[in-house]
Amino acid sequence: MEFVRVGAVALLGVLIAVQFKGTKQEYGTYLGVVICLLIFACTVAYMGQAEQQLAVLWRQLSSGSRYFALLFKVVGITWICEFVAGICRDSGFSAVAAQVELVGKIAILFAGMPVFLALAETIADFAG
Repeated sequence: MEFVRVGAVALLGVLIAVQFKGTKQEYGTYLGVVICLLIFACTVAYMGQAEQQLAVLWRQLSSGSRYFALLFKVVGITWICEFVAGICRDSGFSAVAAQVELVGKIAILFAGMPVFLALAETIADFAG
């Protein structure tokens, strides 16, 4: 049911923002940013519940715990970059949005580097 509430807030906010599009466009942009922040807050609260459930799995798989931490880090980077890029794109700054997405991709590449190095080490052990 949480998704229905989030969808209703988003739809209502967009309909109100459309009213400002012709006269006071900056108010529509501000309203869009506020709606995005509200939805992001709901998402973070929902992920808190998922984190509790995944903590149980984390304890059961003690050897894979560092990979779960990496997974959460990568998902967090992706969400934040997508959120910021979406706001920039909606505000008319597509070039800034593209740069934010580029920084996100590079951050994900560097965050995943330990996994790549572990895989390369495992392949080298098998080969030699």
